[in-house]
Amino acid sequence: MDEPGEPISYSARIRALADEAPDAPLLTVGTADAAETLSRRDFDEATNRMARHLAALGAGEGDFVTVAEPNSVEFMVAAAACWKIGATPQPVSSRLPGRELDMIIELADSAVVVGVDPTDPDDSRPYVPQGHRPNDLDGGPLPDAVSPSWKAPTSGGSTGRPKLIVSGDPSVYVESALGAGIGATGDATMLIPGPLYHNGPFIWAFTTLLAGGHVVVMPRFDAEGMLALIQGQQVTSLYLVPTMMQRVWKLDDETKFSFDLSTLRRAVHLAEPCPPWLKEVWLDWIGPDVLWELYGGTEGQASTLLSGHEWLAHKGSVGRAASGEIIILDDDGKELPRGELGSVWMRPVGRDTPTYRYIGAEPERFGDWECLGDIGWMDDEGYLYLADRRSDMILVGGANIYPAEVEAAIAEHAGVQSVAVIGLPDDDKGQRVHAIVQPAAGSNAVADADSLEAELTTFLGDRLVRYKIPRTFEFVDTPLRDDAGKVRRAALRSERLDPTAT
Repeated sequence: MDEPGEPISYSARIRALADEAPDAPLLTVGTADAAETLSRRDFDEATNRMARHLAALGAGEGDFVTVAEPNSVEFMVAAAACWKIGATPQPVSSRLPGRELDMIIELADSAVVVGVDPTDPDDSRPYVPQGHRPNDLDGGPLPDAVSPSWKAPTSGGSTGRPKLIVSGDPSVYVESALGAGIGATGDATMLIPGPLYHNGPFIWAFTTLLAGGHVVVMPRFDAEGMLALIQGQQVTSLYLVPTMMQRVWKLDDETKFSFDLSTLRRAVHLAEPCPPWLKEVWLDWIGPDVLWELYGGTEGQASTLLSGHEWLAHKGSVGRAASGEIIILDDDGKELPRGELGSVWMRPVGRDTPTYRYIGAEPERFGDWECLGDIGWMDDEGYLYLADRRSDMILVGGANIYPAEVEAAIAEHAGVQSVAVIGLPDDDKGQRVHAIVQPAAGSNAVADADSLEAELTTFLGDRLVRYKIPRTFEFVDTPLRDDAGKVRRAALRSERLDPTAT
């Protein structure tokens, strides 16, 4: 095995792990009742076979390979197989509409698409069907290879047009502070309940795997199922988003408190704002030593990492810069005093190369600073507090309203499963606050919308100033957020302004 800290390719690292402890579990995918586990040797050989398959289809060094598998062994194998031929995995949702998938494939000019059948009969590029395992190919070692970029996830952003966020880092392994901070270490059992095509689950899973830990992946998030896996697999590290935390907390007490979570050493939530009430109940449950928070973009210019103890001393904060630098600027590019609200700008430090590049978009830059569209402020100790995304802010009669604050208040109600708040046109005040609510499971609130609307209006009267309370409510029976906690407010707003737009 190479000495700790010595940089080697991901390909060589996977092979070295297999040589060191071939029978050690590396990857488990499934539920507490039914799961498939691959040892280090199994994974090395499976990725070698898939790498040979991708190469035979024409993929090679520097190419993008779109991976559209659902959470599965096949997803993990395909992504790692890319590194073994020097290609870059380009993960996307397996449930993307055909038109959006075609746009991404065209943008990436993918050498191979894994996990779907072609939607365009004139597309001559190779496609690998979902779930395919080339078990007839040789699983032996391949020549070493390094991908120029180790990942290239997609983002729609506020425009709704897809872009690729191509990492500035090659597929070269070196132990990192990030791995230790998120619990992605060689002795960890890391549970990933979120979709692997999202940046957070992708990083958490592969950082743990490359460190030599055991990665456990849920095919799809289920609140009780996650708790069962923590107990059954003796999970030490956990990826979370507040949507998951809320769904778990809304289980009945007898269910959620029946599982043994004592093996957890680090649970890190990210990806969306966490309502303070939800943070507090989780801190009481699993403890401030265990529950941490991370803030940062896929672009990787800077990030924060906040312990539970720090949050209790700085309630509402997402932490201080753990990598890179963060400042708050006004609309003219002037740095604002501590405590004043403005745009959050970031830049990397200690490196000579960019952390990323876009394909299909241009970054918002001011000198060497970049902005991802977040609004926030800093306290006197440099702790960052987020308000919301600039593009999602609602302006009502000259007052700024941040959807995340309203959503957090609505989500406290026991009858709410998920919620998205948007601004819609209003002749009097420019915009009105409109809440789209998915009632809790088992509720008939969609059919009894009037009573729930009245109940929520009264409920919010004790939590929000009057002008922030939604003037209109809409009740739906479909999820508003995906398993990574992401909500496309811009798309929801467009659908309501023009129902024929898709």
